[in-house]
Amino acid sequence: MADQRFDILPDVAAEDRDLRFTPVDNSVPTALTSKQIGHFNEQGYIAPLRIFDEKEVTGLREYFDDLLQRTLAMGRDSYSISSAHLEYGGVYDILCNRRIVALVSDLLGESIVGWGSHFFCKMPGDGKAVAWHQDASYWPLTPSRTITVWLAIDDADTTNACMRFLAGSHHHGHLTWRPSAPEEHNILNQTVENAERYGTPFDNCLKAGEISIHSDLLLHGSRANESDRRRCGLTLRYAPVEVRAGQGWNAKGVLLKGVDPDQYWGNPKRPLKN
Repeated sequence: MADQRFDILPDVAAEDRDLRFTPVDNSVPTALTSKQIGHFNEQGYIAPLRIFDEKEVTGLREYFDDLLQRTLAMGRDSYSISSAHLEYGGVYDILCNRRIVALVSDLLGESIVGWGSHFFCKMPGDGKAVAWHQDASYWPLTPSRTITVWLAIDDADTTNACMRFLAGSHHHGHLTWRPSAPEEHNILNQTVENAERYGTPFDNCLKAGEISIHSDLLLHGSRANESDRRRCGLTLRYAPVEVRAGQGWNAKGVLLKGVDPDQYWGNPKRPLKN
């Protein structure tokens, strides 16, 4: 599986997708509160949620620092560590973390897969931004039921370009976008114009070891990191087992809870390489 490569920015123009927000209907959550679920339905996100303590954060950061150095030594950049759970056992373990899975299950149901893992590491002064965009716009998945868990490896705040949400924007469905212009220095390649009309800006400030959770239709982005501090986060993607994938992306999905009656998702084993 480690030899199979998946495009970070796939061409999904030919994909037939249902991109509409489905509110969470869960009257008996076990890890989240009903108020938090209500906030997710209304605003499109939940934050912050503490997952790892200080000692665990130190271990996570040491692990990522080593992984980043290995990646840079191969001539790749700090944004290229994608589908990492298929290659690195340590990332696979984070994707499968029981505390995270319990939170995700309250939003997605009893049978879920984790299919994505991508480090977004903004180095000090790297000058690259992330334009306002919707995750679902990039993915060959239907329906749009994926949620993203953003795990802070470093403290993320307005100084070092934390992620920003446009609260409530997920209610507008799939929005029109244009290809990003070179002068935007966008890490990705889509830009939603005049995005602020769709929601209320929120700075997603997180301490290392905290997570946020957001809908795949929520508009979000981040400014360039002009500070002298690194800002690294690990994005983890989760979906109900009934979601269907194009371009072979079902091979990435790890069954984390419940059953996959059609055995549709690949359910890869933990990589031996850490």
